[in-house]
Amino acid sequence: MKILANDGIDAVGKEMLEKAGFTVVTEKVDQDLLGKEINEKGYIALTVRSATHVRRELIDACKGLKVIARGGVGMDNIDVDYAKSKGIKVINTPAASSNSVAELVFAHAFSAVRFLYESNRQMPTHGEQEFEALKKKYAKGMELRGKTFGIIGFGRIGQSVAKIALGLGMRVLAFDPFVKEAKIDIEIDGNMHPLTVLVKTHPFDDVLELSDIITLHVPGGALIGEKEIKLMKKGVILINTSRGGVISEDALIDALDKGQVAHAGLDVYEDEPAPFKGILTHHKISMTPHIGAATAEAQERIGVELAEKLIAALGK
Repeated sequence: MKILANDGIDAVGKEMLEKAGFTVVTEKVDQDLLGKEINEKGYIALTVRSATHVRRELIDACKGLKVIARGGVGMDNIDVDYAKSKGIKVINTPAASSNSVAELVFAHAFSAVRFLYESNRQMPTHGEQEFEALKKKYAKGMELRGKTFGIIGFGRIGQSVAKIALGLGMRVLAFDPFVKEAKIDIEIDGNMHPLTVLVKTHPFDDVLELSDIITLHVPGGALIGEKEIKLMKKGVILINTSRGGVISEDALIDALDKGQVAHAGLDVYEDEPAPFKGILTHHKISMTPHIGAATAEAQERIGVELAEKLIAALGK
């Protein structure tokens, strides 16, 4: 009963699986050698994050594979329907990383409204000689309180974003074709005095037109291009921690250069792991290298959820 955790698994999750009688191997296997390794070593389950891809060719090559598990939410790196058609169970961990991704959204939001991403680039090289000039340059920040936060995709992560936004005193406008409304519990002093706020979703165009900041939490697909950006307020801030390609990078650069979009915060890119240089060097973009779920807390929760679901799926 061997499991290959090809992109790693938190120690707590690994321990849970081993206590349940599984052998868990965490040595990384190159993509090209994965099928051969799984067959030769007799792995019955494969866990991945975003780095390893599980396409038809690999699925066809692995006759003994019973479960494919994605540590995280999106499964665009797995041919899910094809795997299921071959009798392979496919699972993910949608609840584990929501808070970590939501906090990264606000790291980018605060970075944008106070110019942290750019001033951090300028201070080491120009701070000593041009301190007063930089002080003047970055003196036109704004507060998030009172602003309208647009959330495209109102599942677990979108609702976690709403919780923080409401706590900051922001207005929340959300769009999701599958969610009409959601009750958001805002914790005050831990769990002692929760405040519940009912958030109803709005039409897509309304969210685009009325929001000061827009964040995206969708599973993929081209969603924001030139047409959509033109509907937005001049000076809007765009944040994408979902999937590369959801925002057209060409349209984004053009809108940033023209001032239609004031700033962008990106954790994901069209061409990972080698993003377009025009994005990487743009002075109005705050960037992180796809680290939305990369916190110790989220990784432990992902490991635990993976272990629980694998044990259930494999009948242990």
